Formats: sequence, C-alpha cells, structure tokens
Amino acid sequence: MNHVPVGVLSLGTYLPAPRMTAAQLAEASGIPERIITEKFGLLEKPVPGPEDHPCEMGARAARRALDAAGVDPLEIDCVLSISEEYKERPLMVSGIKIQQLVGAKNAWALDLAQRCCTTISALRVARGLMRDDPSLKTVLLAGGYRNGDLIDYKNPRVSFMYTLAAGGGAILLRRGLDKNLLLESEIITDGDFADDVNVRAGGTMLPLSEAPFAPGDTMLDVNDVDAMKARLAERSHPNFMRVIRRAAERSGYTPQQINYLAILHMKRSAHVAVLDELGLGLEQSTYLEQVGHIGQFDPILSLELGVSSGRLRPGQLAVLASAGVSYAWGALAIRWG
Repeated sequence: MNHVPVGVLSLGTYLPAPRMTAAQLAEASGIPERIITEKFGLLEKPVPGPEDHPCEMGARAARRALDAAGVDPLEIDCVLSISEEYKERPLMVSGIKIQQLVGAKNAWALDLAQRCCTTISALRVARGLMRDDPSLKTVLLAGGYRNGDLIDYKNPRVSFMYTLAAGGGAILLRRGLDKNLLLESEIITDGDFADDVNVRAGGTMLPLSEAPFAPGDTMLDVNDVDAMKARLAERSHPNFMRVIRRAAERSGYTPQQINYLAILHMKRSAHVAVLDELGLGLEQSTYLEQVGHIGQFDPILSLELGVSSGRLRPGQLAVLASAGVSYAWGALAIRWG
C-alpha cells in the first residue's frame, strides 16, 4: 500500500488583474526603479482587487484546476488549505471555506501552514495521507496569498519583502495515478529564526482587545535585521541547495538530472546563482519578474508556466523548491508526464 503512486491531475493559478509597476514601487519606497528591475528582479506584480481575498483566490485557482482535469467537486475527498494565515478573518479554517466555495461537499478539510514552504510540505503530507488511506482518491491543495498588504514600503527593515504580491494556486492529486508522479522531498526548518519576522499585534502577546496599536504593530517587521542577515548568510543558500539536491537523490536521480527547477521568486543574482550551481541554464526555470513573490504559490505558477512553455516535457524531472521566513527550506521532485 505504501508504494501506491500519487500523481498530479492538474494545476491551477489565479492572479488578480490590478498591477503595481516597478515605477510605482520605486515611488512608494524611494528605491530607484533601476534597482527594482535589475536587483529585485521585478517589472510588475499583481495586487488584490476588492474581491481578491485569500480563500476566494484559492477557490478560483481550484476551479481552474478542476476544469482542466474535468473533475466534479463532489469527487474531492479532502481539501488541504495551503492558504496564508493572513486571510479573510482570524481563527477561521480556510480549508473549510475553500471547500464551501468550490462545492466539495463530500470532502473533509484541513489547514497547513509553513509560510512560503507550505506547498512543498503539503504535497509531502498529502502523498503520505493518500498512500495510507485508500478512501482518499482525489485531494485538492489550494489557497491564496496577499501578505503584500502587510508591507510598509517606507520600512527598510522589510525591503527584502517589497516584491510580495497577490494570487492563488491549486494542485489536484489523484491516488493511483502513475503520471506527473510525486517523488521524494527534503525539508529543513531552523528554530533560530522563529521570532525574526512577524506581525506584533493580533496574537496573545498583543491581543486585538488592546487596539488601537502603535504605528507598525499591524505590519510585518523584522526584530533584529543584522542578526537575521548574519544567520541567513551562513545557512540559507547551503540549506536551499541541500534540499534541492536531496529531493533529487532521494527520488533516485542525481542533481545533474534535474530538467526543470520551479523555485520561488528571489533577487535576480540569487536565481542565476542557484541555476549555475546546479549546472542548469536559464531556460530550465522561469523567472517570475512580472509576478514577484506570491509566497508558497511561486512553485505552482512556475511549474504551470514550465509546462505551458514547453520548458518541462513528459518524462522529465522537475524539482519544486522554496524557502520561507521562520525559517524553512523545502524541495520536492516530480517525474512529469
């Protein structure tokens, strides 16, 4: 039973129509537009319209995945929400909301969260659940992201998050499908970063009942920039490369056999450095310069664009990889086609 294949039936993404251009971001932040486009690697990014809430965006992406696969929502056995914790309302189960929005009346739902690594870890969890439970034939992973709402463009401590955008993504999985096969994964978390990036207000330490809050308390911030940068300089790139290599190796491949790398949006030089270290060309990935960073949905969008552009073809090995604050690094291999 543990060797039952789990494959990707379809993918779906949703990006809001409104856009913030590099010029507009430059005006908001005071950073020259040339730096935004060349160093940050951003030409424009989607920002939410009035109806673009996280669960709703996840549901829109899910509907596209369901339509692409020709699957009725009533066939879904489980909904795993990969939505952000910043969502329509505090203390709601976003998986159950997405279940309602897509009409998955026969499913049960669960929320999973690991910042920008959520998709990778959720795929690993879903694969294990589906292998162990024969009743889980069709599982939907879906969610939305708009943490860009929480960015103060005048706060230089969070400048590395100025590229945060808005959007949603979905992956539909099928038990017993020996196609687009989920292979092995590797995940690293490091508790030394657990308190570095957060929103101070709204939890038990500074509860909602104590509003109004001080300026900045309701926005993302970094508690000690220098300390976090020092730890990241020492650990982040090695951990990122390790999870990519280990995901391939645990799946029976060498890192040199990776055909397509679906990674999160990062600064342009870092993106090129990762590809160079793996011996991959620029055509073996997709740089999301017209989208920016939509959190845990970057790898889904990159995979979708890789397939539609012909950069990822049947029989090839794709590795999805991401990293997220708190801190987590994760990668998962897929044999496509």
